[in-house]
Amino acid sequence: MSSIIYTHTDEAPLLATYSFLPIVEAFAAKAGVAIETRDISVAARILAQFGLADDALAELGALAKTPEANIIKLPNISASIPQLKAAIKELQAQGFDVPDYPESPKTEEEKEIRAKYDKVKGSAVNPVLREGNSDRRAPASVKNYAKTHPHRNKPFGEGSKTDVATMGDHDFASNEKSVTLAADDTLSIVLEKADGETVVLKDGLKVLAGEIVDATKMEVAHLHAFLRNAIAKAKAEDVLFSVHLKATMMKVSDPIIFGHVVKAFFADVFAKYGDDLAAAGLSANDGLGAILSGLDALPNGAEIKAAFDAALAEGPRVSYVNSDKGITNLHVPSDVIIDASIPALIRNGGKLWGADGGEDDTLAVIPDSSYAGVYKTVFDDVKAHGPLDPATIGSVSNVGLMAQAAEEYGSHDKTFEIPAAGTVRVLASNGDVLIEHDVEAGDIWRACQTKDVPIQDWVKLAVNRARASQTPAVFWLNESRAHDAELIKKVRTYLADHDTDGLEIEILSPDEATAYSLERMRRGLDTISVTGNVLRDYNTDLFPILEVGTSAKMLSIVPLIAGGGLFETGAGGSAPKHVQQLVEENYLRWDSLGEFFALVPALEKYAEQAGAPAATVLADALDRATGTFLNEDRSPGRKLGTTDNRGSHFYLALYWAEELATQTEDAELAAAFKPLAEKLRANEDKIAEELIAVQGKPADIGGYYRPDAEKTSAVMRPSATLNETLAGF
Repeated sequence: MSSIIYTHTDEAPLLATYSFLPIVEAFAAKAGVAIETRDISVAARILAQFGLADDALAELGALAKTPEANIIKLPNISASIPQLKAAIKELQAQGFDVPDYPESPKTEEEKEIRAKYDKVKGSAVNPVLREGNSDRRAPASVKNYAKTHPHRNKPFGEGSKTDVATMGDHDFASNEKSVTLAADDTLSIVLEKADGETVVLKDGLKVLAGEIVDATKMEVAHLHAFLRNAIAKAKAEDVLFSVHLKATMMKVSDPIIFGHVVKAFFADVFAKYGDDLAAAGLSANDGLGAILSGLDALPNGAEIKAAFDAALAEGPRVSYVNSDKGITNLHVPSDVIIDASIPALIRNGGKLWGADGGEDDTLAVIPDSSYAGVYKTVFDDVKAHGPLDPATIGSVSNVGLMAQAAEEYGSHDKTFEIPAAGTVRVLASNGDVLIEHDVEAGDIWRACQTKDVPIQDWVKLAVNRARASQTPAVFWLNESRAHDAELIKKVRTYLADHDTDGLEIEILSPDEATAYSLERMRRGLDTISVTGNVLRDYNTDLFPILEVGTSAKMLSIVPLIAGGGLFETGAGGSAPKHVQQLVEENYLRWDSLGEFFALVPALEKYAEQAGAPAATVLADALDRATGTFLNEDRSPGRKLGTTDNRGSHFYLALYWAEELATQTEDAELAAAFKPLAEKLRANEDKIAEELIAVQGKPADIGGYYRPDAEKTSAVMRPSATLNETLAGF
């Protein structure tokens, strides 16, 4: 039997689910649509690793490879190590027998525990579920709303000193090597040390004919030199120093780079106290916050704390995530995620926030130069031409290559911090050397794979989208970069398999593609960005945030290669701060619009899979209701006393019920929903008042990573009138 699988995830999206899913289930039941749930939160994934919960992620991963898949996937935590440790601590406090995270595993048992946790951290969910490529765009209703209710993109100030600092050489981008495999094979990765010892870093690496395999390195000595220069530049120009990485998706490489940034910024402190910190298990990779919180256990902790404070005062001014609470850009590796933080900087006129909460120009430090030029190009464009006006600009949608873990740089078991100088080689099963790099101790070496079938599907999806929308499509590929050069060969080959007459399809480097897209945007014209996995992540935040104010309002469809569907509901970059506000003020500002959009194609897919025309009626009515929702401006407000996430769900339910009650495609459904629509409308003021009345006081949800279901349901469903109306439906 077909079902729509609704995922339980983390943070604000999970809280919103407690409010919205009961509405969905009530409406679906009347149309005979089956809804099931699966918990793929970071807490559930930890418990599954130790046999304390079902492995829902593995189950859904298998389902995604079948035509029956119909999965609504909400944003989930891509856990950094500090987040993973916090989740473990919370689960232990709740009575679950899960072990501590082994920082430096020595015994076989510790290595086994570490391997289990490694399966949870970082972007662990997406590679499993994304058995298809991404089609992401702003729905017409969202775009029209942004034009009629434009948010403000601030101008960069006259003479703005905001800039991007990036390495440009000796980094991942410049050291990349790439090969396309002629036949199926099993590869190995070895480190041949300078002293002659050979260490197997990875073996049993299965590859398929036509698969692209890449490898590259970040040279740590040059990283240190770059960081010293960037710190000096920020100090000399008196701008905020701010590092922008992806320590969640790049779960191995970027936390290490983040640690180097922390050590470079506090070089004197680590020179004097580094051994003390290491002996106490306090790692720069976990951020300044983790170090400071662990200093009380050291006999000289107060002395070290004073040294950090002095370094903050003497060095360049650092940007702050939360100046009221003293949380700097260097506190937590997962607090400043590049795809959300740089667009926010651009929207704010090239300014971030300092220790006093004031705004100032910023040096955005992006060590690897692979895509730093994209952001630099936007900076330069806005400086030259002024801010983008949401009322007039066009859209940049995205077709992203991500199926079967394509281009999962840093998110897997092929990234290593090199222990000793030597040569890393990627070997074919017959011993042939496919790729090699000379390395020094501390260098970060990584490899990734991109299979051929996903590339073919990606090209097909791009052509189909270009034809359906009659919009130019641009492949963001740089022929001078090793991986992109291999991709370009395949793109040109597979484009020839399609009828592209009358379509505008180009291949441009990311920097050129950014400039091209921005120029078209300013003329009110749309463009499709066709990108690899990392740029998919970046672009589907960058352009939506500038166009419609948020990436949470995007339509995100993943047509699975096997024929099923995965429907994603937007990005979760703002989710943590919304949870904090709910706990402190019982107000949830999270916008569920992405869920409304995802539910429409999921219902349409269900109608197709189950032969259930009533599901199509539900979908069409929901689509119209969402339009009314936007026109009536029922998204969560910005302050206490206004409609929050829970109120937005009520109004969506009201408009949806009214659309179903008045539609003529299914008389039985219309009759079923007429009483509900009338009751909701009659009690509109009462329900709205009940939802607002709870605001302003702390809320107890019983946990952050694994909230208590009963407590959370009570918090997220505070209207007795609405609850009784749905229960009696």
